[in-house]
Amino acid sequence: MPEKFEGHKDVVHLGVSVDPDIGREIDQSRWTMSCEAALQVLIDYRSSRQIVITNMMTARIWPTMSQHPLDFNYLSSTMGGAVPLGLGLALARPEYEVVVLSGDGSLLMNLGCLATVVASRVTNLTIVVMDNGLYEVTGGQKTAGRTAPISFSAMAAAAGFAVTKEIRTIDEWRNFRSLQWPSSGPALISLSVQPVLKSTSRVMDTKVDQGLQRLQVVLSGPLHS
Repeated sequence: MPEKFEGHKDVVHLGVSVDPDIGREIDQSRWTMSCEAALQVLIDYRSSRQIVITNMMTARIWPTMSQHPLDFNYLSSTMGGAVPLGLGLALARPEYEVVVLSGDGSLLMNLGCLATVVASRVTNLTIVVMDNGLYEVTGGQKTAGRTAPISFSAMAAAAGFAVTKEIRTIDEWRNFRSLQWPSSGPALISLSVQPVLKSTSRVMDTKVDQGLQRLQVVLSGPLHS
């Protein structure tokens, strides 16, 4: 007979087994920016040649704030898929800058994409990580970043990214975006943001196929200046 395991009791939340006692959360003062305020900075300083790809929670919020023809709100549940998509676009259309908005949980699911980005030698790709320490869309389960001092910028730097930055306040973010935005990448910028209010819809209303068709039409036309 195998020895009976007397470890922690699990709780089940939205089909995901979560141990409430594993790890103690790190300093919560790390997450100070609201997600909406952080996204607004990108909108305020957006150039006409930036393709913006959203994913997961940002794919739900961004369409309520921006309807730019170069927006593409990617599949809301394709965790880890936005960066590879953005890389393909950056390689195919080097005359544009591609900005990928990735959640921290999504990037944790596909950290290998950082090495792939560097190996491609692409210079027109910027990844903006919206780090709130949660798998928010699936119910708010904690990521490893809630209990360990994970640094996405340090991991990107180790992979060979040309520009990396970790930002924790809205003033620092606004200053960086207006004055220090990288002219050549690849770049990864990690923003420490607060969890989104529960009132925000977890259902994505944007039609992905329609968004893709719109982007294809725009990219097949004359270059935006």
